[in-house]
Amino acid sequence: MKQLLLFAVAGAIGFVVDAGVLLWVHAALGAYLGRLLSFFCAVVTTWLINRSLTFRGQRDGKPLHREFWLYFLTTLGGGAVNLASYFLIVYVFDLSARGLPLAVAVGSLAGMLVNFWLSRRFVFTAGKAEAERDA
Repeated sequence: MKQLLLFAVAGAIGFVVDAGVLLWVHAALGAYLGRLLSFFCAVVTTWLINRSLTFRGQRDGKPLHREFWLYFLTTLGGGAVNLASYFLIVYVFDLSARGLPLAVAVGSLAGMLVNFWLSRRFVFTAGKAEAERDA
């Protein structure tokens, strides 16, 4: 349970980065391309937090760049759910810039549990037995 809460905290911070970057670049890149950039920034942020806090006892010595790309690739599972939810809400409700953070929040929540499971299963794999006992 503790890991899930820490993962949620990392996700909340990632949400702030995601929504903030999106609002910052929206005028130049639009709602869709801007979201792809903001999503990438959020992935980097959550990886840094999750590797140093949520899964700190489960890092298995992978090179840093390999761990990041593995995290990024596994995050695409939840990211697909996240972005599909976001794009659907933006399309259906034709949201203005002020409504975009709400669509980011819905997408983020939709993808969070998928990302948590994928991260535990494929990225941060060392010491899994202890982590499952603590969860």
